Amino acid sequence: MKKIVLAFLCFFYLSTNLFSQHSYPASSGNQPIMDDFFTVKETFLYEVKYGFLKLGWVEVELLSDTLYNGITSKHLVTEIRSNSRIPLVGKELDLFHSLFFINKDGIPVTSYYWKDNVDEDKYKEIVYEFDRIENVVRYKEEDDTRDTLDLVEPATSGQEIFFFSRLYAGSDINSRLPVYVTKKLGYINMTNSSKIEMRKYAPFDGNVETYLSEGTTENIDGPFGFSGDFRAWFLADDLRVPLEARVKVLFGNAIVRLIEYKREEL
Repeated sequence: MKKIVLAFLCFFYLSTNLFSQHSYPASSGNQPIMDDFFTVKETFLYEVKYGFLKLGWVEVELLSDTLYNGITSKHLVTEIRSNSRIPLVGKELDLFHSLFFINKDGIPVTSYYWKDNVDEDKYKEIVYEFDRIENVVRYKEEDDTRDTLDLVEPATSGQEIFFFSRLYAGSDINSRLPVYVTKKLGYINMTNSSKIEMRKYAPFDGNVETYLSEGTTENIDGPFGFSGDFRAWFLADDLRVPLEARVKVLFGNAIVRLIEYKREEL
């Protein structure tokens, strides 16, 4: 289950009650910039399904700013919880952290990334450190292997796709992002479209206007038969809220779908 969700994380990632429904205006056609995302406090809860099985949940939240190596950085955290009712799955709870900042081109880039395997009490089980003085990425993986890779900008740990993809959704502009994962450098390539598609999602009233982006990964190993192809839908609003991702696996699609969304003005 965790590996299917990680595939999703590599693609992507009004003040009201968390369980209430929302209606947001359609976009004026202008693309968001990174600063727009920091004018609100957003919380996302996604359900992960494979066929008729509900595998678990993914919660995404941007925490308060923090200082890292003298640079004010954003702190993005993703919590993955398994559905322990599924036989042989058991209880899984992992936290993925990214400290990132916005480069001169307005793109989010990673400073420090780590994974906490909470259910097994293994903290910082995976670590990727982005050294822009030495131009290297230092990593420690689950098997305790450690090494360095050449840093290629805009260098990310993958979680930043949650914001990066929103910059281009609905734009008709193709995008490409370097991602450091599983001991190597890979890329996420996305083809974006301004075509409107009507779809229904639990946090919103009725059908909403959405944009579809399609893409593939390059030099990124795919778990469970993941072919590298994916589709992702975004709300056609001012912030291009990520709504759904469909990942091809060996026998069908894994679906990550938004079920709760909270937005508070700051």
